[in-house]
Amino acid sequence: MTPADLSVIISGAARTVLTDHGFDASVVPDSPTVERPRNPEHGDYATNIALQTAKKAGTNPRELGTWLAEALAATDGIDEATVAGPGFINIRLAADAQARLVPEILAAGDTYGSGDEYAGQKINLEFVSANPTGPIHLGGTRWAAVGDSLGRILVARGAAVTREYYFNDHGTQIDRFARSLVAAAKGLPTPEDGYGGEYIKDIADQVIAANPDWADGDDAAVQELFRSEGVELMFAHIKRTLAEFGTEFDVFFHENSLFESGAVDRAIQTLKDNGNLYEADGAWWLRSSNFGDDKDRVVIKSDGNAAYIAGDIAYIADKIDRGHNLCIYMLGADHHGYISRLKAATAALGYDPDQVEVLIGQMVNLVQDGKAVRMSKRAGTVITLDDLVEAIGVDAARYALIRSSVDSSLDIDMDLWTSQTSDNPVFYVQYAHARLCSLARKAADQGVELPTDLSELDLSQLSHEREGDLIRTLGEFPGVVATAAELREPHRIARYAEHLAGTFHRFYDVCQILPKKTDDGTEELAPVHLARLALARASRVVLANALGLIGVSAPERM
Repeated sequence: MTPADLSVIISGAARTVLTDHGFDASVVPDSPTVERPRNPEHGDYATNIALQTAKKAGTNPRELGTWLAEALAATDGIDEATVAGPGFINIRLAADAQARLVPEILAAGDTYGSGDEYAGQKINLEFVSANPTGPIHLGGTRWAAVGDSLGRILVARGAAVTREYYFNDHGTQIDRFARSLVAAAKGLPTPEDGYGGEYIKDIADQVIAANPDWADGDDAAVQELFRSEGVELMFAHIKRTLAEFGTEFDVFFHENSLFESGAVDRAIQTLKDNGNLYEADGAWWLRSSNFGDDKDRVVIKSDGNAAYIAGDIAYIADKIDRGHNLCIYMLGADHHGYISRLKAATAALGYDPDQVEVLIGQMVNLVQDGKAVRMSKRAGTVITLDDLVEAIGVDAARYALIRSSVDSSLDIDMDLWTSQTSDNPVFYVQYAHARLCSLARKAADQGVELPTDLSELDLSQLSHEREGDLIRTLGEFPGVVATAAELREPHRIARYAEHLAGTFHRFYDVCQILPKKTDDGTEELAPVHLARLALARASRVVLANALGLIGVSAPERM
């Protein structure tokens, strides 16, 4: 019985007792809160439904709590229900009812934790979108991990997700990149506003190797050669790095295509036609202040060139016109102002601004020996995704980046994340999975197999306190995934995985799972061994599912 199952039972019982006592039962929520009490001695679960609904129904919480506790105590699978304080209800489940979850998990397999609340939703999830002027830095790396995980979580809860990378191949930063490459090719210093680092020379050398007569053209031709081929080489590196990091995209969208296809011109014309674009001081302005922005924004500059927001406006229209119900942007810490302007642009185009959602991620620092690591040898000025993976590995890097809320800045301690100890969260969780796999191998070696029909298991054997803790922790997983999807917080999955690993380790330390080997042979296989083996197998399923949602491997041996 999961918390969700119990929530349904509690809701139905509350409606019944209120109706029986002549009170309004329509105020009862469909999914009342069910939580683990802080003190396990109080019970397996607790609910505050009486406090939530009593006044609305026309009674008082303690009275409603008393009626409801009596009804729940008489329910199959519930051993005890008592009222505490002003109306909290503590519930203790029967061992076999609680353990019914085990075969359910085994039957569900890798779908356990999934749901359908986002079924029918088509979500465009844009993340990373680093300019193709250099390797992905730590801030973009955080989104590479968190965005990929969020996509997995939303899919698990029923959404159709398009993972999209917006490729900024239009504008002044590309011109600066090209000039930097040309300078490197000519052996000149990096331009004052250019890009430095070994990667610039590497790319310039590759362009030269492919075009031995590159210097024969005029300045404009040389600039264009290094711009087009340099951007292509840089973007190929970015794609390769992301793939090696376990982050895949469905769409790589080129900003330049918005201009070449006329999408920018069409969006601007739409805004002119609906009166949300006006001319002043020789420029064209978006009436963004009418839609919640702090000021109007220049879309077409006085020199006739499009401002950066022009591409953003056309891109919003393109995403929604492709059929996406929701467009999630994952942006860096310096992009807070984009929230209001993107929503304003959406509304000005005639769409629902709630179709745009912006998540802001804070900065990441790499720390070693208690000091921040400041510079990358490859990029010259910043730490990159490649640097992080080289330092601590893909799994540790992803776990470290996902484990904390993106609302807070993050220090990644290289000494911690490379350690082979339980202090290292990813090692701790992966070791639990490897331990579970080792247990499965030992069971096979001893010839211990679960019955094909799992209903033959005697789940009432799972009555130990540690067994109950583990079962209840497994039961929390679907709710954790649902909350992570709703709040856009993948770190909840990582923290849950650590909690599950710890709960399993404590169970493993005190509960003998397989028959013991004795001096005169092996003790007889008992029903409790099979029940515990099933519980361990269910734990392995859930732990692997959790790791899968954050894109971290579940090793069978360590």
